[in-house]
Amino acid sequence: MQVLHDVPLAPLTTFRLGGPAARLVTATTDTEVVEAVREADAAGTPLLVVGGGSNLVIGDKGFDGTALKIATRGFELVGNRLELAAGEVWTDAVGRTVEAGLAGIECLAGIPGSAGATPIQNVGAYGQEVSSTITEVVAYDRTSGETVALSGAECAFSYRHSRFKADPERYVVLRVRFELEDAGGLSAPLKYAETARALGVEPGDRVPLADARETVLKLRAGKGMVLDPEDHDTWSAGSFFTNPILTDADFAAFHARVKERLGEDAEPPAYPAGPGRTKTSAAWLIDKAGFTKGYGSGPARISTKHTLALTNRGGATTEDLLALAREVVAGVREAFGVTLVNEPVTVGVQL
Repeated sequence: MQVLHDVPLAPLTTFRLGGPAARLVTATTDTEVVEAVREADAAGTPLLVVGGGSNLVIGDKGFDGTALKIATRGFELVGNRLELAAGEVWTDAVGRTVEAGLAGIECLAGIPGSAGATPIQNVGAYGQEVSSTITEVVAYDRTSGETVALSGAECAFSYRHSRFKADPERYVVLRVRFELEDAGGLSAPLKYAETARALGVEPGDRVPLADARETVLKLRAGKGMVLDPEDHDTWSAGSFFTNPILTDADFAAFHARVKERLGEDAEPPAYPAGPGRTKTSAAWLIDKAGFTKGYGSGPARISTKHTLALTNRGGATTEDLLALAREVVAGVREAFGVTLVNEPVTVGVQL
C-alpha cells in the first residue's frame, strides 16, 4: 500500500481538474482497501474513494483528507459468471467478455472508469444497464465495519442510481459479480435504435458480439465519449447531466413551454419511464436552449461533438467548469422550466 502526501488529484481524473489531496493512499488488494478505510474512519479523517476518476469534479482547493485510489485487479470468468475487482478497467473487462463470447455488457464498451463504480451509478448506455446483469456486489460497510454481499435486488437500482449512490458514505465497493448470457456469439437483443440503425438491423435483433462492441465504440468516439489524451473533447466526465424524468404534470408544462418557444410543430424527445413518468433528453434541452456544440469562450466549453459533455480545453480550473455548468442549468431552466442535475460527483464544490 503506497502512501503519499500533498498529491495533485487532477491527474487521477478524466477532467484533469482538482487540487491536491492531503494524503493519497493507493490500495492494490481488498485487504488494503478495507485497512485504509478503517484507518481513516477510526481517525475521523474525511475519505474520498477514487476509481477511474471519470465521474469526479474535484474543487480547486483539493481534498483535505485521505484520497483512496482503488487499484485492485481481478477478472474471473467461470461459465457465464463474471467477477471483477473494483479496480479493473471497465472497458477492458467488457472487451474480454466479448472475446469470451458472452453477452450482456457489450454495449457498455468504451465507458471510462473502473468496474467498482458501475453499480454506484447503475452505468448504462446504448440500451444496456449493469443492473440487468449484476447478481451481487461485495462491499465494505463502514457502518457495521464488515464486508457484505448485496444481491442485485438489494442494490436498489434505478436510472443512474443505486443504494450506494443514495448513501455514498456507507459502502466501498470491493467486487462486482455478473451473470452474462451465452447466445452463441451473438449480442443481447439490441434495445437502442441508434445502435440498431448503425448495424443495419431492427431493435430487438441480435448481432455478432464483436460487431455490437465495435459499433458502440465508433458511436461513442464520434461523440467524444472514448478517452483520447490528444482530444480535448474527451477531457470530460462524459455526460455531465442526467436525462430528466418528469411527472405527467411536469411533462405537460414542459411540453407547453416547448410549443411556446419553438413553435406548434416542435416535439421534445419523450420516452416512457414508468407509470406517470416520462424521460426526456438533456442533450436536446441544452441544444434547444442555445448551448450548441463548442459553446463557450474560455478554457471550459461544451464539447464540439456532443452537447451533453462539458470539457476542459486545457488550462481550465474547476471553477471555470462549474461556471459553465451553472450557465447551462440556468439557461435550460429559463427556457423550458426543467432543472438539469449533474451526473458527476462533486468534491468540495457544489453546482
